[in-house]
Amino acid sequence: MSETKLRLFSRVRTLSSAVIAIATVLSLLFSQWLGTNSLGWQLVLATIALAIGIPHGALDHLVTLPKAAPIRMVLFIILYVAIALLAIYAILRWNVWGFIFVVIMSATHFGIGDAAFLSEKDSLDGSSRIPAWFYAPAAGLLPVAIPLINSRSTDALEKVNPALINWHSGFTTEILIAVAVVTTLCLLALLQRKRYRDALDLLLLAALASFAPPLVAFAVYFGCWHAMRHTARLTSLLPNSESAYLRGRPGQAFAAAVIPGLPALVGTLIFVVILAGFSQQDLSDKFLWLTLVTIWALTVPHMIVTARLDRAALKK
Repeated sequence: MSETKLRLFSRVRTLSSAVIAIATVLSLLFSQWLGTNSLGWQLVLATIALAIGIPHGALDHLVTLPKAAPIRMVLFIILYVAIALLAIYAILRWNVWGFIFVVIMSATHFGIGDAAFLSEKDSLDGSSRIPAWFYAPAAGLLPVAIPLINSRSTDALEKVNPALINWHSGFTTEILIAVAVVTTLCLLALLQRKRYRDALDLLLLAALASFAPPLVAFAVYFGCWHAMRHTARLTSLLPNSESAYLRGRPGQAFAAAVIPGLPALVGTLIFVVILAGFSQQDLSDKFLWLTLVTIWALTVPHMIVTARLDRAALKK
């Protein structure tokens, strides 16, 4: 079963890396042909990528309480929603600081999650593992911080909430330098350990964040890198995936970790259709802001649940 699982992890890693490289090249080509202000192709790429990534976050209850009684499951959901409501209040009460909190937490979540993926893969193929801090800081900061200090993100933040435009207090150069220093140190540490494939990962993330528009950069990273690798890790925790591994079918194991999250994708698509219908009338920027706040807030309990899994993976 370990060999089958290793095949899946290797395929997911190769596919996610290839998609990032393709998205970077397409962004350069489309920006050259259609102009950097053209939104059509950006929305298409972002929508596809987000659709791929949405299901991975809808399995928290199955992963945390796989065999829970109904009462325990209800209590878990109530606590989950309560944490999200507290996050909504914090972001609405303190717009900028709430946004900064989400940014820091997202970078931490993404970096540690990616490092945990590599740790599990190393355990499967018998490789010597590297300390998480060799990889996680750069892997988290590159896809989050760089797009947000990109000048093209200003227009998007202005539509969402003008108070967020100057969330960085003008320290864009300092943030860029800090991320560059962290990334360089991580690359040197990886190269010193001859972890050339891990170093290539960081270079791919840096290229996507630097050359793709902010919307495309984050959406493609979220859906085609973070979500795919996280889903691969979930296969170790779901009975249907374990059964597929025993039959030597890594593709079915991955599908078994995707299918339970498809209702979340369908629900999101329905919501988007309804939202598009209202947009012909009086869909205000305020409503868009509240919608994004809700989405950000729901990531807080998801990250808390995932942190427990990440910690277990890194301690194996």
